Amino acid sequence: MRARQLGITLGLGIPGELNAITDVPGVRVGHSTVKAQIDGKQVRTGVTLIQPRAGAARLQPCFAGYHVLNGNGDATGLEWIGEAGLLTTPLAITNTHSIGIVRDTLIALERDSLADPAVYWCMPVVMETYDGLLNDIWGQHIGPEHVLQAMANAESGPVQEGAVGGGTGMICHEFKGGIGSASRKLPGEQGGWTVGVLVQANHGKRQELRVDGYPVGRHLMEIASPFAARGTPGMGSIVVIIATDAPLLPHQCQRLAQRASIGIARTGGGTEDSSGDLFLAFATGNQDLPAADYGRKDLPLSTALNMVNNDHISPLFSAAAEAVEEAIINAILAGEDMTTAEGVLVPGLDGRTLLEALHQTGWQRP
Repeated sequence: MRARQLGITLGLGIPGELNAITDVPGVRVGHSTVKAQIDGKQVRTGVTLIQPRAGAARLQPCFAGYHVLNGNGDATGLEWIGEAGLLTTPLAITNTHSIGIVRDTLIALERDSLADPAVYWCMPVVMETYDGLLNDIWGQHIGPEHVLQAMANAESGPVQEGAVGGGTGMICHEFKGGIGSASRKLPGEQGGWTVGVLVQANHGKRQELRVDGYPVGRHLMEIASPFAARGTPGMGSIVVIIATDAPLLPHQCQRLAQRASIGIARTGGGTEDSSGDLFLAFATGNQDLPAADYGRKDLPLSTALNMVNNDHISPLFSAAAEAVEEAIINAILAGEDMTTAEGVLVPGLDGRTLLEALHQTGWQRP
């Protein structure tokens, strides 16, 4: 069950119809999940892919910006995002040791879609979190076929959460973690725009877990931690993708990405040296940006743009923070029990147990 199905409402904003990143028109999400025994090794990993618009990203670029709260993680393509402010490829999320193959496959897909690739290049954005407690990460079991499958599975509509795609082997606040999503729809007087979020949650200590501001993790400490055998509580990372249909410029996208830090902090995360906390935001509100074709000679000298005035941007920041907070809780609630190769349990957190612990903190259903 998701947070709102349990009566847990986080923040003051109103979710979109799906309460997912796909509430932003045009955004599609696809997963490829790998759960197998390969050469005697336990494999629990995958790829999650986000397409920012309904068509090819190269032909319909959108403005983007990123923020790094803690850099113990990796991502490709961010330097060009920071320089040009443009997102021209799909986004992918996987495990730490599979960034390269996912990036190379996305490049090959771009090459194969071009009539003449001689004067075009691309630098896809691929991000990661570490799944080495549940997955044979050194085996590098992700291949091109998994990227192709995630691409083929990309669709609008409800987003699968939990142990799917890149989130298959992830652990969050010492419970089973993974993919989570949420959204907020601003009222008409604030622009009527939508902010959608997808997280790959693999971070946090249990004792610091908070839900709706209540220190619920302190009442869940009797549940065995998967880190008792190896590793350190809080190790891992979180990747956050924020999408909006508001007309934001690149520096405003960067400001929006920064607000992911607030949502993570509200759930008790964001303070670990061993966590890579990387966030990217993109905005589809400007529809007519020139296609990413660096060989063209007929581009106009300038392009007319729209932007949200800064005096009216705060509701978008609030929406992003709330949606990140809820997406993390949804990721945890979607998790189911999984064991490591050594037989150590990574427990899922079911809704009944969470509600019981919440009531112990003094929380009451709104």
